[in-house]
This record gives sequence, C-alpha cells and structure tokens, in this order.
Amino acid sequence: MVLNRQALESKLLQQLLAHPELDFEIWTDEQLQQSIAEILGQQSSQELWIFAYGSLIWNPLFEYSDRCVVTINGWHRQFSMLAPVGRGTIENPGLVLGLESKADGLCEGVAYRLPRDKNLESELLLLWRREMVIGSYIPAWITAKNCDRQLEVLAFTVNPLHSVYVNWSKHKIVESLATAEGSLGSSAEYLHNTVQGLFAAGIEDKELIELRDLVENKQQQISNAESRYQK
Repeated sequence: MVLNRQALESKLLQQLLAHPELDFEIWTDEQLQQSIAEILGQQSSQELWIFAYGSLIWNPLFEYSDRCVVTINGWHRQFSMLAPVGRGTIENPGLVLGLESKADGLCEGVAYRLPRDKNLESELLLLWRREMVIGSYIPAWITAKNCDRQLEVLAFTVNPLHSVYVNWSKHKIVESLATAEGSLGSSAEYLHNTVQGLFAAGIEDKELIELRDLVENKQQQISNAESRYQK
C-alpha cells in the first residue's frame, strides 16, 4: 500500500488507526480544521512554509510553489514515534521520526512554500489528515535559516504526552527499525528513504547514516541466523 494523495483524500490513515486494540482518538475533519485555524492564527509571516525533516522530504504529497534547504537550531530529529500500523504492527510497532527540542540541537531539512490560493485550505487539510490524525504531533512555528535569510516555518513537533511517544535506547530503536513492517512498508525503508531524501537535498545527517548502517547490519545478522536455522 502506498501513501499518496488519494489515500489521504479517502481518509485511509483514519481507517487504519481506528483499530479497536489501539484505542486512539481519531480526529474528525472539523477538529483538524480547527487545529489549522489555530496555528494559522499564530502566524506572523505572510509566507507559509512547511518544514520537512522526515517523510515529507521524499513524499510531500501537497502542492508547493518553492522549496529550499533550511536549518533550525534547538531541535533535532529522533525516532521517537511509534507506528503500530503504517510502519509496523500492534505486536511489533515500527518507528517514525519526530522533531524534539534540544538545547544544543541542530536539524537540517527542507522547507516547502505553499501558495496562498484557492487550494490552500484543501492542501492543509490533506497535510493535517496525514500528520495530525491522532494528535501525536504539536504544530509549531519555528525560525529557520536559509543562507542569510530567515524563514518562519511550520513544523510538526513531538507530543511527549501522547501514547505513541517513546524514548528508547539506540539498541531498541535499531531492533524496531530492522524488524517492523506495516501496511505502508517497513520502518527500515522509511529510514532509508529519509537518508536518501536528505542526500538528494544536499544534506548529510551523520546520526541517521550511522543508524541506517546499524539497521542494515542487524537485518543481515537476522538473515544469517535464519539461514543457519533452515540448514
């Protein structure tokens, strides 16, 4: 299954996350629209930029008029959000990235400018159906830098009070990323696509690259062990 615009328009994520064993509160379109109105009401800039630090880099899905590489200080990306459906299962939940505050943090990503036209409302609703369907992120305005230019970007930061937020050791993160797979693909694939998306934008995240290598080594160990067992 591929996450595309059609999937968001048909509310696929809402349907997947409505599993009774997960016990999530699924946000209605009315709740999503209220959240959009609230965050836009806090905006000080006339331009609307969305900050991408994970899958939005390589699969944005919304229409945009411009994009650029930006850096934000005081934040870092971290695999701290459980994905019990899309990138894992209830028994073996996968992980996706969240944006967490960190005093000495620095995060490079891609900023997309959304045109303020007749399609803006529908584009933002699709984005919110993707990122805010269970309220696991907190939309926030953050100052970003693009060379000598400052931009106000909208970022989806972690909600540490949500049930999907975790603070796992590197060992446990590697184990999850190496083994979890859900309806939208594997967690390892998510990590690989993020690293490649960053490369394509001219960004080299050494921590993610190290994590990718650890995950690939773990998967090779699992494969070797399975081969020995079958002999």
